[in-house]
This record gives sequence, structure tokens and C-alpha cells, in this order.
Amino acid sequence: MKKMNFRREETLPSYSVILAATEGNVAAINLILKHYERYILKLATRMLYDKTGHLCYEVDEALRRRLETKLITKTLAFKLDSDWKSDTENKKKRG
Repeated sequence: MKKMNFRREETLPSYSVILAATEGNVAAINLILKHYERYILKLATRMLYDKTGHLCYEVDEALRRRLETKLITKTLAFKLDSDWKSDTENKKKRG
């Protein structure tokens, strides 16, 4: 018997999108944010109790923004293999 997989099939962002995002392309960064949107919302969801004592879930918008900002800054600082290889070659040439 086959297992049913109810998870949505997602594709990873392509290399060209990641490369463009690391170079600061706004459209590519938005694609990266869109890819991780559900995960960020899951991390930013908090359990709260309302006035009547019922449990409810709410997205902490400040935390969501911080996570998105962190993802953007890490994406811009991300070094791809080609960048890493050229940096090590330049260091070898210098000294």
C-alpha cells in the first residue's frame, strides 16, 4: 500500500534566481521570500488566549518581519561556489 503524501510539492528556486538574488535583484529576492513564506509564517505563529480563555493562534508580525529581514540580509551575503572559488584564487595570488 502506498503512503499518501499530503504535502504540497514544492520546487526549490533555480540557480539563476539564487544568483540574481545574491546580486541584489529585487524580483529574485521576492521569489526567495515567496518560497520561504509558509515556513516564516509557521515560525512566527504564536499561541494566545483570548479574553474568554480560548486558545487562538496569531502571527507575530514583528517576528515575521525580522525573519524576512534576516533572510534578505543572509541572501545578499551568501557566497556561491563560483564566488568562493574566485575569492580563494585571489587570496592565493596575493600571498
